[in-house]
Amino acid sequence: MSDPSAPADSALPPAARQADARGRVAVADIAVGLFQAQGYEATSTAQIAAAAGVSRSTFFRQFRSKDDVIFADHDELLEQIGDYFAAEHEDPWLAVCTAAALVFDRFRERLEIVRVRDLLVRQTSVLRDRETVMVSRYEKTFSAFLRRALPGVDPVIAIQFAAAVTATHNFELRRLIRAVDAERMPDSAGLAAELRTIRDRFAPVGARRSGAETPANELIVAVFPASALPHDVAQAIENRLRSVTR
Repeated sequence: MSDPSAPADSALPPAARQADARGRVAVADIAVGLFQAQGYEATSTAQIAAAAGVSRSTFFRQFRSKDDVIFADHDELLEQIGDYFAAEHEDPWLAVCTAAALVFDRFRERLEIVRVRDLLVRQTSVLRDRETVMVSRYEKTFSAFLRRALPGVDPVIAIQFAAAVTATHNFELRRLIRAVDAERMPDSAGLAAELRTIRDRFAPVGARRSGAETPANELIVAVFPASALPHDVAQAIENRLRSVTR
């Protein structure tokens, strides 16, 4: 089933798709300014097209409706992420984290207009619904990449990991958007560290569930109190060995 929120130009070559996405972002930035000045409901597609210097037919080729225009930069970012995922990655888990950080960095660069959009979304129910769809697109993109790059991964683990990465990114992005004190604004390094922690939590689980074997030369070091009984020591070591070879 096709994604109704996806742009209609997915058959174009990558360079053409990216150029078209940048054009949509330029129109969207103009639209956000009109929404801020006039209100979302009071602004028509004809006004947006006129302010952007494009015809109505061009506007509706780029956007299905007024609801779509405000999230055009997400389409551009998803195009970039798709191209990034098309390359080989030694650590697919980390590649997903890097993609999420790319989104954060882009919005940090566009913070002023992102803040205006955040306010508009909070004030407009139809935009809140559209934002939910956008979040879902990121999660689906991340989990689909993991399942493609790691054919043996448990699909549930891939979905959970994608959801955790997306939720953490969105939490930090909201903190960034709504921060009053510049010194307390989250930065890219902090987000990267949080995402790396998620990767470290999920990747070992995914590896075990995908049937990865424990390397033959892996060492297990056990420490017990001097008062431990030999039987208890042996049982603990046996249990540990069983857990890492499942």
